[in-house]
Amino acid sequence: MIQSFADWLVYGIFGLDSATKIGQAVNFFFYDSLKILILLFLISAVMGIINAYFPVDRLRNFLQSHKLYGFDYLLASVFGAVTPFCSCSSIPLFIGFVKGGIPLGVTFSFLITSPLVNEVAVAMFLGTFGVKVTVIYVLSGILLGTIGGIVLGRFRLERYLSPWVIQIQQQSMAETQAWIKDNTSFWKRLPNILKDSWDIVKGVLVYVFIGIAIGAGIHGFVPEGFFSGALGSGKWWTVPLAVVLAVPMYSNAAGIIPLIEAFVQKGIALGTAISFMMAVVGLSLPEATMLKKVMTWKLIGIFFGTVTLFIILSGWVFNITL
Repeated sequence: MIQSFADWLVYGIFGLDSATKIGQAVNFFFYDSLKILILLFLISAVMGIINAYFPVDRLRNFLQSHKLYGFDYLLASVFGAVTPFCSCSSIPLFIGFVKGGIPLGVTFSFLITSPLVNEVAVAMFLGTFGVKVTVIYVLSGILLGTIGGIVLGRFRLERYLSPWVIQIQQQSMAETQAWIKDNTSFWKRLPNILKDSWDIVKGVLVYVFIGIAIGAGIHGFVPEGFFSGALGSGKWWTVPLAVVLAVPMYSNAAGIIPLIEAFVQKGIALGTAISFMMAVVGLSLPEATMLKKVMTWKLIGIFFGTVTLFIILSGWVFNITL
């Protein structure tokens, strides 16, 4: 429905040609902006209802006080793998986790894996590269999220969350405690939950538009020949170069896999191609722009740096083993 509306608005009302790069970029902007804002509102409302009735504070205290030997990170990473979100679409659920007080490292495990692995990408990988490569890709994506979340969790980075999201956390906890004390019914809580959800949407609106505008500006304008020429030597440095070149781009896994197939057919090492794909879907300028509302630049830098390092290591391992 969102895609149909974007097509009608851009190609029907605006009169842009769907075959042109500018038409595709404008269509991309409206589709992704609407999708992310609707997701953010719905997920915020659901998390508001959960916070009101489910003892999230007990879950948070349980995760913080019990040694689960990484199982909580693994579970968050697996949950990320089964959610069909790109990096920017994962942010609404990430905000919901942070709002609920789930440990930051665990939420990072979700944020890392969610764009890397999903059922559509797995199906396309199977058809393109076969079972062995697909299994290695899925396991590496989940492992990357698990280890990345554990490492980031050890840094105790909660102090680098933005004042905006900390205020949301405190407001949510105070509101829930007041409702429990007064035994407020669901229907009396619902208007406040929806209002809080809309306030969250308004709070990130500018960041969403800026982020998606960056992605739309890049979308369809990247010359494939440039990447295949720069990454085709097979040297050790092509993996980190692939990651650096991928960050300005923005796509989901399903959208980038055909490009990865073309890379491999032109002689680029499979590990280099996969590391390029992981960086495109897991790290992007639009994602960083949207995260700025939730995190300080220092936390964004730590997050991007950690994930970049793990993607580079994964690419080198792929090139050695595949």
